[in-house]
Amino acid sequence: MSHLKQSFSVKFEYNVYFTSSLFDTGNTTLSSFFKSRPSDALKKIYFVIDRGVADAHPGLTANIKTFFASQTEVELIEEILIVPGGEASKNDTTLFDQIVAAVDLHKIDRHSYIAAIGGGAVLDLVGYAAAVSHRGIKHIRIPTTVLSQNDSGIGVKNGINYKRKKNFLGTFAPPVAVFNDEDFLATLSDRDYRAGISEAVKVALIKDVEFFYWLEDHAAQLVARDKETMNYLIRHCAKLHMDHIAGDDPFETGSARPLDFGHWAAHKQEQLSNFSVLHGEAVAMGIALDSVYSFKKGMLSEEKAQRVLKLLTDLNFGITDQVINIKDTNSPILKGLAEFQEHLGGILTITLLTDLGTGQEVHEMDHELLIAASSYVAKYSQDKKSLTTIH
Repeated sequence: MSHLKQSFSVKFEYNVYFTSSLFDTGNTTLSSFFKSRPSDALKKIYFVIDRGVADAHPGLTANIKTFFASQTEVELIEEILIVPGGEASKNDTTLFDQIVAAVDLHKIDRHSYIAAIGGGAVLDLVGYAAAVSHRGIKHIRIPTTVLSQNDSGIGVKNGINYKRKKNFLGTFAPPVAVFNDEDFLATLSDRDYRAGISEAVKVALIKDVEFFYWLEDHAAQLVARDKETMNYLIRHCAKLHMDHIAGDDPFETGSARPLDFGHWAAHKQEQLSNFSVLHGEAVAMGIALDSVYSFKKGMLSEEKAQRVLKLLTDLNFGITDQVINIKDTNSPILKGLAEFQEHLGGILTITLLTDLGTGQEVHEMDHELLIAASSYVAKYSQDKKSLTTIH
Protein backbone atom coordinates (compact mmCIF):
# COMPACT_ATOMS: atom_id res chain seq x y z
CA MET A 1 0.00 0.00 0.00
CA SER A 2 1.34 3.43 -0.89
CA HIS A 3 0.02 6.91 -0.43
CA LEU A 4 0.90 10.57 -0.75
CA LYS A 5 0.62 12.85 2.25
CA GLN A 6 -0.17 16.54 1.95
CA SER A 7 0.15 19.08 4.75
CA PHE A 8 0.18 22.85 4.65
CA SER A 9 -0.96 25.84 6.65
CA VAL A 10 -2.45 29.16 5.60
CA LYS A 11 -1.85 32.32 7.57
CA PHE A 12 -4.82 34.61 8.17
CA GLU A 13 -4.31 38.15 9.38
CA TYR A 14 -6.69 41.07 9.82
CA ASN A 15 -6.98 44.19 11.94
CA VAL A 16 -9.93 45.51 13.92
CA TYR A 17 -9.96 49.31 13.83
CA PHE A 18 -11.73 51.52 16.38
CA THR A 19 -12.78 54.92 15.09
CA SER A 20 -15.63 57.41 14.68
CA SER A 21 -17.11 59.03 11.56
CA LEU A 22 -15.45 56.47 9.32
CA PHE A 23 -16.65 58.05 6.06
CA ASP A 24 -15.72 61.61 6.98
CA THR A 25 -13.24 62.79 4.35
CA GLY A 26 -10.97 63.95 7.16
CA ASN A 27 -10.79 60.43 8.64
CA THR A 28 -7.85 58.55 7.10
CA THR A 29 -8.52 55.15 8.73
CA LEU A 30 -10.14 53.59 5.67
CA SER A 31 -7.95 55.25 3.06
CA SER A 32 -4.80 54.22 4.95
CA PHE A 33 -6.05 50.64 4.95
CA PHE A 34 -6.48 50.60 1.17
CA LYS A 35 -3.07 52.20 0.64
CA SER A 36 -1.48 49.50 2.79
CA ARG A 37 -2.86 46.72 0.59
CA PRO A 38 -0.63 45.41 -2.22
CA SER A 39 -2.10 46.52 -5.52
CA ASP A 40 -1.27 45.84 -9.16
CA ALA A 41 -4.66 46.89 -10.52
CA LEU A 42 -7.58 49.10 -9.57
CA LYS A 43 -9.90 47.24 -7.21
CA LYS A 44 -13.65 47.61 -6.83
CA ILE A 45 -15.72 47.85 -3.67
CA TYR A 46 -19.40 46.98 -3.37
CA PHE A 47 -21.48 48.00 -0.34
CA VAL A 48 -24.41 46.21 1.28
CA ILE A 49 -26.14 48.16 4.05
CA ASP A 50 -28.60 47.16 6.76
CA ARG A 51 -31.88 49.02 6.12
CA GLY A 52 -32.19 49.98 9.78
CA VAL A 53 -28.77 51.64 9.60
CA ALA A 54 -29.60 53.39 6.35
CA ASP A 55 -32.84 54.74 7.83
CA ALA A 56 -31.12 55.89 11.04
CA HIS A 57 -28.32 57.55 9.05
CA PRO A 58 -30.05 59.05 5.98
CA GLY A 59 -26.84 60.69 4.75
CA LEU A 60 -24.79 57.49 4.87
CA THR A 61 -24.89 56.50 1.20
CA ALA A 62 -24.10 60.08 0.14
CA ASN A 63 -21.17 60.17 2.58
CA ILE A 64 -19.83 56.89 1.18
CA LYS A 65 -19.99 58.22 -2.39
CA THR A 66 -18.31 61.49 -1.40
CA PHE A 67 -15.57 59.63 0.47
CA PHE A 68 -14.74 57.27 -2.38
CA ALA A 69 -14.81 60.02 -5.01
CA SER A 70 -11.35 61.03 -3.76
CA GLN A 71 -9.94 57.50 -3.46
CA THR A 72 -7.50 56.34 -6.12
CA GLU A 73 -6.84 52.78 -4.88
CA VAL A 74 -10.45 51.62 -4.98
CA GLU A 75 -13.36 52.17 -7.36
CA LEU A 76 -16.78 52.40 -5.69
CA ILE A 77 -19.62 50.56 -7.42
CA GLU A 78 -22.34 53.21 -7.46
CA GLU A 79 -25.16 50.76 -6.82
CA ILE A 80 -25.48 50.22 -3.06
CA LEU A 81 -27.70 47.35 -1.94
CA ILE A 82 -30.00 47.95 1.04
CA VAL A 83 -31.22 44.79 2.78
CA PRO A 84 -33.52 44.17 5.76
CA GLY A 85 -31.71 44.06 9.08
CA GLY A 86 -31.96 41.46 11.82
CA GLU A 87 -32.57 37.76 11.43
CA ALA A 88 -34.85 38.38 8.44
CA SER A 89 -31.74 38.96 6.34
CA LYS A 90 -30.50 35.46 7.14
CA ASN A 91 -33.86 33.79 6.60
CA ASP A 92 -34.41 35.05 3.04
CA THR A 93 -32.19 33.25 0.53
CA THR A 94 -33.21 35.68 -2.23
CA LEU A 95 -31.01 38.31 -0.53
CA PHE A 96 -28.04 35.98 -0.87
CA ASP A 97 -28.96 35.55 -4.54
CA GLN A 98 -29.04 39.34 -5.02
CA ILE A 99 -25.51 39.76 -3.69
CA VAL A 100 -24.18 36.97 -5.90
CA ALA A 101 -26.00 38.50 -8.88
CA ALA A 102 -24.29 41.84 -8.13
CA VAL A 103 -20.90 40.11 -8.10
CA ASP A 104 -21.67 38.81 -11.59
CA LEU A 105 -23.18 42.03 -12.93
CA HIS A 106 -20.40 44.33 -11.70
CA LYS A 107 -17.58 41.84 -12.38
CA ILE A 108 -16.35 41.88 -8.80
CA ASP A 109 -13.25 39.69 -8.70
CA ARG A 110 -11.36 37.98 -5.87
CA HIS A 111 -9.05 40.97 -5.43
CA SER A 112 -11.93 43.37 -4.93
CA TYR A 113 -14.06 43.99 -1.83
CA ILE A 114 -17.59 43.45 -0.61
CA ALA A 115 -18.28 45.65 2.41
CA ALA A 116 -21.16 45.11 4.82
CA ILE A 117 -22.50 47.82 7.11
CA GLY A 118 -24.95 46.55 9.70
CA GLY A 119 -25.69 44.26 12.60
CA GLY A 120 -24.41 40.75 13.00
CA ALA A 121 -27.09 39.10 10.87
CA VAL A 122 -26.33 41.30 7.85
CA LEU A 123 -22.60 40.75 8.33
CA ASP A 124 -23.24 37.00 8.38
CA LEU A 125 -25.26 37.13 5.17
CA VAL A 126 -22.81 39.30 3.25
CA GLY A 127 -19.80 37.40 4.59
CA TYR A 128 -21.27 34.13 3.35
CA ALA A 129 -22.00 35.54 -0.10
CA ALA A 130 -18.48 36.98 -0.31
CA ALA A 131 -16.90 33.72 0.84
CA VAL A 132 -18.58 31.53 -1.77
CA SER A 133 -18.50 33.91 -4.74
CA HIS A 134 -15.43 33.12 -6.85
CA ARG A 135 -14.36 30.93 -3.89
CA GLY A 136 -13.67 34.03 -1.83
CA ILE A 137 -13.96 37.78 -2.37
CA LYS A 138 -12.31 40.05 0.18
CA HIS A 139 -14.84 41.00 2.84
CA ILE A 140 -14.85 44.19 4.91
CA ARG A 141 -17.07 44.31 8.00
CA ILE A 142 -18.40 47.54 9.45
CA PRO A 143 -20.48 46.43 12.48
CA THR A 144 -23.11 48.84 13.73
CA THR A 145 -24.46 47.19 16.90
CA VAL A 146 -22.95 46.50 20.29
CA LEU A 147 -23.26 42.77 19.70
CA SER A 148 -21.56 42.82 16.30
CA GLN A 149 -18.80 45.21 17.39
CA ASN A 150 -17.87 43.18 20.47
CA ASP A 151 -18.58 39.65 19.25
CA SER A 152 -19.84 38.37 15.90
CA GLY A 153 -18.37 41.09 13.70
CA ILE A 154 -14.79 40.45 14.74
CA GLY A 155 -14.88 36.66 14.33
CA VAL A 156 -14.33 34.27 11.42
CA LYS A 157 -17.80 32.77 11.01
CA ASN A 158 -20.58 33.68 8.64
CA GLY A 159 -23.72 32.04 7.31
CA ILE A 160 -27.46 32.06 6.74
CA ASN A 161 -30.40 30.19 8.20
CA TYR A 162 -31.79 27.34 6.15
CA LYS A 163 -34.51 24.72 6.64
CA ARG A 164 -35.55 26.73 9.72
CA LYS A 165 -32.19 26.02 11.35
CA LYS A 166 -29.85 28.76 12.47
CA ASN A 167 -26.57 29.02 10.53
CA PHE A 168 -27.26 25.77 8.64
CA LEU A 169 -25.32 27.14 5.66
CA GLY A 170 -22.07 28.97 6.23
CA THR A 171 -18.30 29.03 6.08
CA PHE A 172 -15.29 29.97 8.14
CA ALA A 173 -13.84 32.92 6.28
CA PRO A 174 -12.00 35.72 8.11
CA PRO A 175 -12.68 39.28 6.98
CA VAL A 176 -9.89 41.30 5.45
CA ALA A 177 -10.57 44.05 8.04
CA VAL A 178 -13.14 45.19 10.59
CA PHE A 179 -13.96 48.84 11.26
CA ASN A 180 -15.82 49.60 14.51
CA ASP A 181 -17.33 53.08 14.26
CA GLU A 182 -18.71 54.21 17.62
CA ASP A 183 -21.06 56.74 15.98
CA PHE A 184 -23.35 53.96 14.76
CA LEU A 185 -24.15 52.96 18.35
CA ALA A 186 -25.72 56.32 19.15
CA THR A 187 -28.82 55.63 17.05
CA LEU A 188 -29.54 52.16 18.47
CA SER A 189 -32.71 51.63 20.46
CA ASP A 190 -32.19 50.87 24.15
CA ARG A 191 -33.25 47.30 23.44
CA ASP A 192 -30.68 46.76 20.68
CA TYR A 193 -27.99 48.59 22.65
CA ARG A 194 -28.55 46.40 25.70
CA ALA A 195 -28.79 43.12 23.74
CA GLY A 196 -25.12 43.13 22.82
CA ILE A 197 -24.00 43.38 26.44
CA SER A 198 -25.03 39.78 27.09
CA GLU A 199 -22.12 38.56 24.97
CA ALA A 200 -19.79 40.54 27.22
CA VAL A 201 -21.26 38.78 30.25
CA LYS A 202 -20.76 35.46 28.47
CA VAL A 203 -17.10 35.95 27.61
CA ALA A 204 -16.38 37.32 31.09
CA LEU A 205 -17.95 34.26 32.73
CA ILE A 206 -15.87 31.76 30.79
CA LYS A 207 -12.59 33.65 30.36
CA ASP A 208 -12.04 36.71 32.56
CA VAL A 209 -13.29 37.01 36.12
CA GLU A 210 -11.84 40.52 36.51
CA PHE A 211 -13.93 41.60 33.54
CA PHE A 212 -17.00 40.10 35.26
CA TYR A 213 -16.25 42.22 38.35
CA TRP A 214 -15.86 45.24 36.07
CA LEU A 215 -19.28 44.57 34.56
CA GLU A 216 -20.81 44.35 38.04
CA ASP A 217 -19.22 47.70 38.95
CA HIS A 218 -20.25 49.43 35.72
CA ALA A 219 -23.74 48.02 35.12
CA ALA A 220 -25.39 51.36 35.91
CA GLN A 221 -23.14 53.26 33.45
CA LEU A 222 -23.86 50.71 30.74
CA VAL A 223 -27.61 51.01 31.29
CA ALA A 224 -27.21 54.80 31.12
CA ARG A 225 -25.35 54.38 27.79
CA ASP A 226 -22.16 56.05 28.91
CA LYS A 227 -20.01 56.17 25.77
CA GLU A 228 -16.58 55.67 27.34
CA THR A 229 -17.80 52.71 29.39
CA MET A 230 -19.23 51.05 26.29
CA ASN A 231 -16.09 51.76 24.28
CA TYR A 232 -14.04 49.92 26.91
CA LEU A 233 -16.47 46.99 26.93
CA ILE A 234 -16.34 46.62 23.15
CA ARG A 235 -12.56 46.85 22.88
CA HIS A 236 -11.98 44.40 25.75
CA CYS A 237 -14.50 41.89 24.38
CA ALA A 238 -12.96 42.16 20.93
CA LYS A 239 -9.54 41.37 22.37
CA LEU A 240 -10.84 38.35 24.30
CA HIS A 241 -12.57 37.01 21.20
CA MET A 242 -9.56 37.54 18.98
CA ASP A 243 -7.30 35.83 21.50
CA HIS A 244 -9.66 32.86 21.49
CA ILE A 245 -9.84 32.68 17.70
CA ALA A 246 -6.03 32.65 17.54
CA GLY A 247 -6.01 29.52 19.71
CA ASP A 248 -5.87 25.86 18.75
CA ASP A 249 -9.19 25.56 16.89
CA PRO A 250 -10.15 28.79 15.06
CA PHE A 251 -12.34 26.98 12.52
CA GLU A 252 -14.01 24.78 15.15
CA THR A 253 -13.04 21.37 13.81
CA GLY A 254 -13.65 19.84 17.24
CA SER A 255 -16.88 19.67 19.22
CA ALA A 256 -15.97 22.26 21.86
CA ARG A 257 -17.45 25.77 21.61
CA PRO A 258 -16.67 27.70 24.81
CA LEU A 259 -17.82 30.94 23.18
CA ASP A 260 -21.24 29.35 22.78
CA PHE A 261 -21.87 29.31 26.54
CA GLY A 262 -25.62 29.81 27.01
CA HIS A 263 -26.30 29.42 23.30
CA TRP A 264 -27.86 25.96 23.00
CA ALA A 265 -31.11 27.26 24.51
CA ALA A 266 -30.72 30.73 22.99
CA HIS A 267 -30.62 29.46 19.41
CA LYS A 268 -33.71 27.33 19.93
CA GLN A 269 -35.53 30.15 21.70
CA GLU A 270 -34.91 32.48 18.78
CA GLN A 271 -36.39 29.94 16.38
CA LEU A 272 -39.39 29.10 18.60
CA SER A 273 -40.18 32.80 19.05
CA ASN A 274 -39.95 33.30 15.28
CA PHE A 275 -36.98 35.54 16.04
CA SER A 276 -39.10 38.09 17.91
CA VAL A 277 -36.56 37.68 20.73
CA LEU A 278 -33.24 39.32 19.87
CA HIS A 279 -30.16 37.12 19.85
CA GLY A 280 -28.59 38.99 22.77
CA GLU A 281 -31.81 38.75 24.79
CA ALA A 282 -31.96 34.99 24.17
CA VAL A 283 -28.29 34.64 25.14
CA ALA A 284 -28.96 36.42 28.44
CA MET A 285 -31.70 33.90 29.25
CA GLY A 286 -29.47 31.03 28.12
CA ILE A 287 -26.67 32.27 30.39
CA ALA A 288 -29.08 32.45 33.33
CA LEU A 289 -30.31 28.90 32.69
CA ASP A 290 -26.86 27.35 32.27
CA SER A 291 -25.39 29.24 35.23
CA VAL A 292 -28.11 27.96 37.56
CA TYR A 293 -27.84 24.48 36.01
CA SER A 294 -24.11 24.62 36.89
CA PHE A 295 -25.17 25.31 40.50
CA LYS A 296 -27.80 22.54 40.49
CA LYS A 297 -25.20 20.12 39.15
CA GLY A 298 -22.86 20.96 42.03
CA MET A 299 -20.24 22.70 39.90
CA LEU A 300 -20.88 26.31 40.98
CA SER A 301 -21.89 27.82 44.30
CA GLU A 302 -25.39 29.23 44.66
CA GLU A 303 -23.95 32.59 45.68
CA LYS A 304 -22.01 32.85 42.41
CA ALA A 305 -24.97 31.69 40.33
CA GLN A 306 -27.05 34.42 41.96
CA ARG A 307 -24.35 36.99 41.14
CA VAL A 308 -24.79 36.08 37.49
CA LEU A 309 -28.56 36.51 37.73
CA LYS A 310 -28.17 39.81 39.58
CA LEU A 311 -25.80 41.20 36.95
CA LEU A 312 -28.15 40.25 34.14
CA THR A 313 -31.16 41.84 35.86
CA ASP A 314 -29.09 44.92 36.83
CA LEU A 315 -28.42 45.28 33.10
CA ASN A 316 -32.23 45.20 32.59
CA PHE A 317 -32.29 41.81 30.89
CA GLY A 318 -35.23 39.49 31.18
CA ILE A 319 -33.82 36.16 32.39
CA THR A 320 -36.73 33.90 31.46
CA ASP A 321 -39.94 33.81 29.45
CA GLN A 322 -42.60 31.30 28.43
CA VAL A 323 -40.57 29.96 25.50
CA ILE A 324 -37.37 29.14 27.38
CA ASN A 325 -39.10 28.02 30.59
CA ILE A 326 -38.71 24.23 30.92
CA LYS A 327 -41.80 22.81 32.62
CA ASP A 328 -41.38 19.14 31.72
CA THR A 329 -39.31 16.81 29.55
CA ASN A 330 -41.54 17.57 26.57
CA SER A 331 -40.76 21.28 26.57
CA PRO A 332 -39.86 22.34 23.00
CA ILE A 333 -36.75 24.22 24.14
CA LEU A 334 -35.07 20.90 25.01
CA LYS A 335 -34.94 20.03 21.31
CA GLY A 336 -32.26 22.69 21.18
CA LEU A 337 -29.79 20.26 22.74
CA ALA A 338 -30.04 17.78 19.87
CA GLU A 339 -29.91 20.57 17.29
CA PHE A 340 -26.88 22.10 19.00
CA GLN A 341 -25.11 18.76 18.86
CA GLU A 342 -26.05 18.30 15.20
CA HIS A 343 -24.74 21.77 14.35
CA LEU A 344 -21.43 21.24 16.16
CA GLY A 345 -20.96 17.61 15.15
CA GLY A 346 -19.44 14.90 17.31
CA ILE A 347 -20.61 14.36 20.85
CA LEU A 348 -22.74 16.89 22.70
CA THR A 349 -20.40 19.46 24.25
CA ILE A 350 -21.79 22.18 26.51
CA THR A 351 -19.73 24.67 28.50
CA LEU A 352 -20.82 25.13 32.11
CA LEU A 353 -19.29 27.10 34.98
CA THR A 354 -17.07 25.87 37.79
CA ASP A 355 -16.38 29.44 38.91
CA LEU A 356 -16.90 33.00 37.73
CA GLY A 357 -14.47 33.32 34.85
CA THR A 358 -13.94 29.56 34.45
CA GLY A 359 -15.79 27.20 32.15
CA GLN A 360 -15.76 23.42 31.92
CA GLU A 361 -17.11 21.17 29.19
CA VAL A 362 -19.73 18.50 29.87
CA HIS A 363 -21.19 15.99 27.45
CA GLU A 364 -24.67 15.48 28.80
CA MET A 365 -27.46 17.61 30.25
CA ASP A 366 -29.88 16.12 32.78
CA HIS A 367 -33.42 17.12 31.80
CA GLU A 368 -34.74 16.94 35.36
CA LEU A 369 -31.94 19.24 36.56
CA LEU A 370 -32.74 21.60 33.69
CA ILE A 371 -36.37 21.71 34.83
CA ALA A 372 -35.19 22.55 38.35
CA ALA A 373 -32.79 25.19 37.05
CA SER A 374 -35.48 26.77 34.90
CA SER A 375 -37.87 26.88 37.87
CA TYR A 376 -35.16 28.51 39.99
CA VAL A 377 -34.55 31.23 37.38
CA ALA A 378 -38.29 31.86 37.04
CA LYS A 379 -38.69 32.25 40.81
CA TYR A 380 -35.67 34.58 41.03
CA SER A 381 -37.14 36.69 38.23
CA GLN A 382 -40.55 36.84 39.90
CA ASP A 383 -39.06 37.74 43.29
CA LYS A 384 -36.99 40.48 41.64
CA LYS A 385 -40.09 41.94 39.99
CA SER A 386 -42.00 41.81 43.26
CA LEU A 387 -39.24 43.72 45.08
CA THR A 388 -39.11 46.31 42.30
CA THR A 389 -42.88 46.79 42.50
CA ILE A 390 -42.77 47.24 46.30
CA HIS A 391 -40.03 49.83 46.06
